[in-house]
Amino acid sequence: MSENVENPADVGRFLAGVGALLWDSLNNSYLVLKRADSKDFAPNVWECVTGRVDQGESFEEALHREVDEEIGIPVVPQFIIGTTHFYRGDPVAQNELLGVIYCCIPENLLLAREQIRLSQEHSEFRWVTSEEAHVLLNSDHATERWLRRVINRAEIIRQYIPVELLATHTWQGFELDT
Repeated sequence: MSENVENPADVGRFLAGVGALLWDSLNNSYLVLKRADSKDFAPNVWECVTGRVDQGESFEEALHREVDEEIGIPVVPQFIIGTTHFYRGDPVAQNELLGVIYCCIPENLLLAREQIRLSQEHSEFRWVTSEEAHVLLNSDHATERWLRRVINRAEIIRQYIPVELLATHTWQGFELDT
């Protein structure tokens, strides 16, 4: 049992989340979003699309819903960048979040840049190369350090992932439900 769990009834109680790092293959750039200054957690900090998985929802369903809610465009998940585990606030069970981070491409890349519409969660967006991300994401804020790691990992995976595997993910998705 984790030292952070307050009592045995809290075991297995945590939030689930998803992240979507969008990649523009034509310009070799990633979409980053600036959190609105009205946000209670990490205002004015750069991130990718993130959100919680709702009860009864799969990770992929949550991914598509969150991307639609936050930027309004359809995406295709290409590969899983990694997982994440953190506490959104104090390290207590009700703040614990486990997440899956996907690298996605816009369904229609040529229209995506023009069709992005930000929700009230974000005040700005930018498409940045990996090099530009390192300059932009230069604060000591944990969220921006995390996003730098996410982009670095996506760059490494993209170099080595077989095209056939990307095609399989596009065709079959990631959910293994029966």
